[in-house]
Amino acid sequence: MGQSAQQWDLFGFDVRLIGKYWRYAWREFLWGSDSPIKSRLDEVVKVRSESDVTYYHAGDQVEESLTECEAILLPESLVLAKIISMPLAVENDLDAAMAMEVSANSPFPESDTGYGWKISGRNDVNFNIQLAIVSLSSTMSYLGREYDCHDASAQEVWALIGGAPVVLTGFGEDKRLKRYNKRLIRIASLVGCSAVLLALIFAVAAGAKNLELKQYQQLSIDIGAQAENASDMRDALVVANETIAIVNDLITDRPNPRYVLAKVTHLLGDDASLVNFSLKGRQLKFLGRATNAAEVIQTLTKEPTFAKVESRSAITKIGALEQFTLQIELMSGAPQ
Repeated sequence: MGQSAQQWDLFGFDVRLIGKYWRYAWREFLWGSDSPIKSRLDEVVKVRSESDVTYYHAGDQVEESLTECEAILLPESLVLAKIISMPLAVENDLDAAMAMEVSANSPFPESDTGYGWKISGRNDVNFNIQLAIVSLSSTMSYLGREYDCHDASAQEVWALIGGAPVVLTGFGEDKRLKRYNKRLIRIASLVGCSAVLLALIFAVAAGAKNLELKQYQQLSIDIGAQAENASDMRDALVVANETIAIVNDLITDRPNPRYVLAKVTHLLGDDASLVNFSLKGRQLKFLGRATNAAEVIQTLTKEPTFAKVESRSAITKIGALEQFTLQIELMSGAPQ
C-alpha cells in the first residue's frame, strides 16, 4: 500500500489530488469570501437587527443603497460563536471538515442545527475560521416573534462574530447566490463571446496577411521571371553590341571595294584608266595609265582619305599614255 502511494508522489505532492485542488481553487476564486470576482458582482445586503439597519457588501459595511437582498441579524444570545484553527492540509475538504466540527461542537440535535462559517485569517501552517452555530427552531421562533416571519427562505439570517458578519446556511441566501451565479454566467458568456470575436478578428487578420503574403510571393516570382527575361535580353544586347563592334572593326579594316573603286575612278578623271586593281584590308594596289601620270599621282596624294600614297615603279611610256603603279593605304575610319 505504501509503495502504491509513493507512485503518485511527486516532490511530496500527491498528484491524485490535482483535480480536487483545481476545483477548490476555482471555487474560492469565484465564490469564496475573499473572491475578487464576488466582491465586484455580489449585491449589497440590507441587514436588520433589533437596534438598527446596516448595509453590507462583500463582507464590508457600506452606506445605505437600494437593494433587493435583506438579512436579519441574530442577537448574540442565540448564536454559539467559536473561532477554531485548522491545518492548511484540510482546506481542500473544508466543507466536510466543518460539518464534522459542527457535529462535534453543536449542543443541538443534528436536525435542529444550523451553522455558518468564514475564514478570518491564515499563516504558513494554519488558518482561522469563525464558526457560528444556531438552533433552527429557536431561530425561527425569534424571527416569528420579532419580525413576524415564518418562512425560513424569505430572507437571509446572519450572525456577528468579532464584528465580522457570517451568513448562516439554510435560509434565504440561495436567492442571492442564484442571482450572483446568473451574473457570473452572463459575464462568462460576454467574455467567451469577446474571446471568440477576438479569435475571429485575429483569424481574419491572419488570413488577410496570409493572402497578402501569397500575393507578394507571386509578385516576387513574376518580378524574378521578368528580371530573368531582362537579364537574358541584356546578355543578348551585350552579344549584339559585341557583334556590331566586330563588324565595325571588320568594315574599318576591310573597306568596301566598290566604294574604293568608285572613289579612285572619280579621282583619276577622264584622262586616266585602271588596268588592274586589288584591295587587301586597307592596302590598295592598282596599275593605271594616264595622259599625265604625275598629275594623277599628285591628285591622289592630296586625297584626305588616303593615309599614304606610294609609287611602286617608275612611270613608263606606252604609246601616247604613261603607265604607273601605286600602293595606297586608306585612312582608318574613312567613309565606306
